[in-house]
Amino acid sequence: MATFSHIVVVLAISVVVLLPASTMAADYVVGGDSGWTTGYNYTAWAQGKVFYVGDKLVFNYPKGEHNVNKVDAASFANCTVPTPGTGLTSGNDVVTLMTSGKKWYICGIGNHCAEQGQKLVINVEGMTPAPAPSSATKYAYQSFMALIVVLALVVIV
Repeated sequence: MATFSHIVVVLAISVVVLLPASTMAADYVVGGDSGWTTGYNYTAWAQGKVFYVGDKLVFNYPKGEHNVNKVDAASFANCTVPTPGTGLTSGNDVVTLMTSGKKWYICGIGNHCAEQGQKLVINVEGMTPAPAPSSATKYAYQSFMALIVVLALVVIV
């Protein structure tokens, strides 16, 4: 016969196992197929996208032709490059969005920001909403978890 403590353990395990993951971060390739380049409308690219803490921005560009500098609002507006050598320069730079709020990025090479529009501003929301599972995935997951709970009860009893 199962004791009260066995039942509590099984219920606790069931709750932990049955809770689906609540967040899934997304990766955004800045500029899509065009990448991080001059003469591209990054305002239009960002329009309609919702960025969340944990998402990643991927800046793709030919190494040596551009860079990525995280700046504040004033530096963004004036295309003021921070201390030289502090930008990202790999050509495949990944920036994880760690906090909510506005984020500003510019290219610090030549006149790429001021005259050629190579700058991006986004707003980052707090938490990623949980995706809605498909009905097939939901039922398969529930069936699998029910089997796990039954097996746990059989082993304990």
